[in-house]
Amino acid sequence: MKSQATTTNTLIQVVSVLGFLAVWEAVSRTNMVSPLIPPPSSILSAFRREQADGIWSANVAATAGHYVWGVLIGTVAGIALGYAAALSPVVEACQEGVARLLRPIPPLAWVPFAIIWFGISELAAAFIIAIGAFWVNYFSAYSGVQAIDRRLFEMCATFGQGGWWARVIKVVIPGSAPSVLAGIRSGLGIGWFAVLAAELFGIPGIGQRMQEASGMLATDVVLLYMATIALCYTACDAAMVLVSRRMLQWLA
Repeated sequence: MKSQATTTNTLIQVVSVLGFLAVWEAVSRTNMVSPLIPPPSSILSAFRREQADGIWSANVAATAGHYVWGVLIGTVAGIALGYAAALSPVVEACQEGVARLLRPIPPLAWVPFAIIWFGISELAAAFIIAIGAFWVNYFSAYSGVQAIDRRLFEMCATFGQGGWWARVIKVVIPGSAPSVLAGIRSGLGIGWFAVLAAELFGIPGIGQRMQEASGMLATDVVLLYMATIALCYTACDAAMVLVSRRMLQWLA
């Protein structure tokens, strides 16, 4: 029954996307809107032009490079500090005020400092992406540990596993896994928002190419890279969903 419901839901999603694209295509071809809004079918011709000179693959590879490093650094650092704050009152007290001060600042606000500190480089882009991924993973890990039933720690001690490391392995990691995995998934999405913000300021990649294309009113090229981002995010999100399901089954 569950499998049938999942299949039906997937079919509805596919049909809705195809319907949306069909309406978009029809409206664009009837000249009811500005000619600067290209139809979805223009993506294929734009892709052929961009890929003929290797522009598309070069930009995607550049973006993927600093995206992976930024998300990896932000995720690991966020989870580690989130765990540390949740498990240690001293660490929590030391960083609580700083977290409240820095958390509302969006990654885009750090772009000038990233350029000053690292120049217009992949390191600057990775820094901005890492900030975007850091906070969501930090609070997910912290909240996940805080939500664990404290009686599980008592039970762990009853069976002779009351040491710090034993509690982390046997209670903290399994108990906080759903929240942590949800945070990683959110961080992957935020990373794509941050990477465009970073590249719009001249760092090579998809964002820079979109900025160039928009300046030349090549809206079909802009649409191509918008579709590229959507596909990359969809692939990352789908992979994370599969990993989460496997891990949660293993930890259950």
